[in-house]
Amino acid sequence: MQDQKDTICAISTAQGMGAIAVIRLSGAEAISICEKVFVPAKQGKLLSKQKANTIHFGSITDGEKDIDEVLVSIFKAPHSFTGEEIVEIACHGAPYIQQQVLQLLTRNGARLATAGEFTQRAFLNGKMDLSQAEAVADLIASKSEAARRVALQQMRGGFSNELINLRTQLLNFISLIELELDFSEEDVEFANRNELTKLVTDIQTLLKKLTNSFSLGNAIKNGIPVAIVGHTNAGKSTLLNTLLQEERAIVSDIHGTTRDVIEDTINIEGIGFRFIDTAGIRATKDEIENLGIERTYDKISKATIVLLLLDVNDPDEKIHDAISDIKRRLEEHQQLIVVINKTDLSDDASVSNRFSIDSFKELAETDAIVPISAKKQKNIDALTNALLKTVNVSAIDNDEVIVTNARHYEALQNSLAAINRVFGGLESGLSGDFLAQDIREVLHYLGEITGHINTDEVLGNIFKNFCIGK
Repeated sequence: MQDQKDTICAISTAQGMGAIAVIRLSGAEAISICEKVFVPAKQGKLLSKQKANTIHFGSITDGEKDIDEVLVSIFKAPHSFTGEEIVEIACHGAPYIQQQVLQLLTRNGARLATAGEFTQRAFLNGKMDLSQAEAVADLIASKSEAARRVALQQMRGGFSNELINLRTQLLNFISLIELELDFSEEDVEFANRNELTKLVTDIQTLLKKLTNSFSLGNAIKNGIPVAIVGHTNAGKSTLLNTLLQEERAIVSDIHGTTRDVIEDTINIEGIGFRFIDTAGIRATKDEIENLGIERTYDKISKATIVLLLLDVNDPDEKIHDAISDIKRRLEEHQQLIVVINKTDLSDDASVSNRFSIDSFKELAETDAIVPISAKKQKNIDALTNALLKTVNVSAIDNDEVIVTNARHYEALQNSLAAINRVFGGLESGLSGDFLAQDIREVLHYLGEITGHINTDEVLGNIFKNFCIGK
């Protein structure tokens, strides 16, 4: 970890040329360092004499040389992002100008910030906890409306508030239990076991809910993986091109054209879906095509949603066999959408009668069946609606806490295992010292998430993934 007493600086806007760039300083000397190189348009207006949360027009100069006309914003401790004195210089976005200003600041006492150091200082100065700090990085990296909303909700402390409330209640109880241990010879009970059992049950419920939300949160953060599978020449590549609205995959009447996996991501009503076009499934002696088919089965196992694309002209037996084969390969959490393609070659009424959900005993209530024509772009809206139904959109719309971070998920799993031991101990009448030990474990793992318990190694791993200037 770097010296927190240094004043740091960095370019906080994206690299490259733009209309405006922002250079940020943070630290005890931020205002005084900027004052050395800033000449206000109105003479006599020293930055150090100005009020917080004000903006000042002037020039950045290097001796007699004018570098650029700028706007300087002042934020004073502790009411700033990092909790320190902060100055933000908005200059013109030419890379040369940005570097000149940055070099000028370092020559006058600042040092270049490391990745994530501004946010790290905000955490260390108590402006946010660790889960909120990680949400900052998620917000910057968000690629969909859903990802943005979830990250913003966490950054504002939705997740943290849940955990802090849990830790506070547990701390109260463990204090009472440890007080009992001080009076063990007198056999007194300060911690009401019935109240503790109710609290532990409530915590179990909440931890299970948070842990279960990770499958949705991880999908929202990284894009929900959707595998497009089916027999050769069923129109998988045509469907991918239709969804993406571009010629991403080669389309041909020749069987076995797609021999490798093709991936691309699209945004549907704020949700990111990562579509994977796979090699057609069939018996073949072609070694390269067989490798592609092996990858198809691998992608099926890793997908959250499987689109099984079938040709409307295939006989019933072939369709039922294909559905049964895929269903055998799916886990309980995976969603199946059977897509009947090339319906432009068949009568609508006969398609509706033949391919109703009730006609397929292989399908579960959570599965769906959608007739389309990928080539004619017919009924594609019904398919996108079926995709959206597989996502718990209500949880996003209601701003429910959704876990998106693998580190948080692991800590929650450990917390849940520990609280389950507490519950078991209460049921079996375990003594207070053993209960206290398991409660401390719960507190430890919850504290790892918020940063109440941390190590330099953990902090280093987290903040090294941030961009410079944040």
